[in-house]
Formats: sequence, C-alpha cells, structure tokens
Amino acid sequence: MYYGVVVSHYHGIIEETTIEKDSRIYEWEPLFYIKTTDGLTKVIHQGISGEVVSLEVAKGDKVVPGMVLAFVKEDLFVSASD
Repeated sequence: MYYGVVVSHYHGIIEETTIEKDSRIYEWEPLFYIKTTDGLTKVIHQGISGEVVSLEVAKGDKVVPGMVLAFVKEDLFVSASD
C-alpha cells in the first residue's frame, strides 16, 4: 500500500478545502485553496488518485512551504481525469 502526501507550496492561510477524510480524489482536481501572504489565492492539486486517509489542516490554518496538508492512499491502477 502506498501513501501519497499533499504538501503546501506557499506561505499563507487555508481558505478552503474541497476534500474530506475518506473521500475520493482524482488526479489534478483542486484540493485546497490557499490565500498567500501577498493576497493571491493559489490552488493545490496533486497528480494522484485515491482515498484521503487524513487531513492535516482545516480552514483558517496557517501553512508554510513543505507543510503536509493531507495523506492519500493511492490507487494502484491508472485512472483518467478531465
């Protein structure tokens, strides 16, 4: 079993999460929206599909680059996305 890690690439605050624990995600869909320290909203996507096993942040939490946002149990098969 392989677990993928979703990390922040920005300094800022979690503005919105589009996933929940035990939800299913697909490659490149928006997972988190982060309001950066310079006022921009950035979207976090990940090139993995699978089941969210844990969320490490919630709306309003401060984040920094490299901070873990979620862990995902990756699918062992290739799936398509739009």
